[in-house]
Amino acid sequence: MSFFGSIMSKIFGVTPAAAAEAAPPPPAAGAPVDAPSPAPAAPLAPAGSVDIEKILDDLNEKNPETLDWRVSIVDLMKVLGLDSSLSARKELAKELHYAGDTNDSAKMNIWLHQKVMELVAANGGKVPDSIKRF
Repeated sequence: MSFFGSIMSKIFGVTPAAAAEAAPPPPAAGAPVDAPSPAPAAPLAPAGSVDIEKILDDLNEKNPETLDWRVSIVDLMKVLGLDSSLSARKELAKELHYAGDTNDSAKMNIWLHQKVMELVAANGGKVPDSIKRF
């Protein structure tokens, strides 16, 4: 299963196949680097029906580390029990069509967190207003 599919299945509790379908399609040829990726064809849940804050806070309470999933892609992946290594994040960046330099991990991490939150919202997740930037 893809890294993004794993994120979606952990948050939404869906099958791997449905989670994989939630990934954005590749950008159109000649699309600007900063152009938003189109949303998946069909959301996993009705808009705003899955309270991701509650789900992630509950998982975070069970974690022995102090994690801030609201701002950190690394912490988000750790809360979900996923590999948060640089190589895993680079693979996630590739899956989500990151066009920037993956060697600039700080910039990539910020982009990844934003993109994951955007895609979670596009698939029916209620993302806290405090972290919405899309």
